[in-house]
Amino acid sequence: MGVRRAVSLATEALKAAAGVHPVYTVGPLIHNPQVLEQFRCQGLEVLDETEYPEDSSPVLIIRAHGISPQIETSLACRGARLVDATCPIVKKSQIQARSLVAAEYCLFLAGEQHHGEVIGIQGYAPACLVIANPGEAKEAAENLYHRTPSAKTALLGQTTIAPDEYQCIAQAIQVYFPHLEIIDSICKATRDRQQALIKLCTQVDALLVVGGKESANTRRLLAIAQTQGKKAWLVEATSEIPPEIRAYPTIGLAAGASTPDELIDAIALALS
Repeated sequence: MGVRRAVSLATEALKAAAGVHPVYTVGPLIHNPQVLEQFRCQGLEVLDETEYPEDSSPVLIIRAHGISPQIETSLACRGARLVDATCPIVKKSQIQARSLVAAEYCLFLAGEQHHGEVIGIQGYAPACLVIANPGEAKEAAENLYHRTPSAKTALLGQTTIAPDEYQCIAQAIQVYFPHLEIIDSICKATRDRQQALIKLCTQVDALLVVGGKESANTRRLLAIAQTQGKKAWLVEATSEIPPEIRAYPTIGLAAGASTPDELIDAIALALS
């Protein structure tokens, strides 16, 4: 839903501003190279968060993964017209992070430190502790316990984190803070996709995961397939289908949230 909404908003913004205002995205709109290239051909350029275009009255589209409120305010103050394409589920996490910090919780944020979504949420809760795995969670919780053993704690996760991984991170923190408040922030579509993949792994000999290599949820699908003991590859185009896949009688096909339907169809056709 978040991806389709962002693509729709960007398409509408380009049509509305055609020949009148330049249109940019603040960071990559979504993590799929084919979609980004299609938009680039329509004149939609990607800006780094620290950049600001020289054009007057530009239209700036906030990426689906969101940005920090500090950057959003800065862009608005400089006269840009903002189109907020932040995924509503990510936006909910941003608001929850701000509310938890305001309520004096020590917030653990589970996810990839350099991922756009995590960076954006950090803007709403600058003092949060970013942790990527149970080992980092244990270390961060132990350090916090030595400093403030009576701290109120909460755990918020990147919306595309695997549920099992999120649970393991929570358990590592609960060793020190048993009353940890765990926020259910995982996107339902992501959860359903991952569970469907686990079921698919019982029916196939190998898998292809289709999507952008920069996409966190796509990389997690690959990791899940591999942890299920299946040979799996992540491909962005039909040209990347590995020749050795022909050695496997039954092939499973999965795709990341930002993978266009036409690419999935092209991969399926190539396999058949």
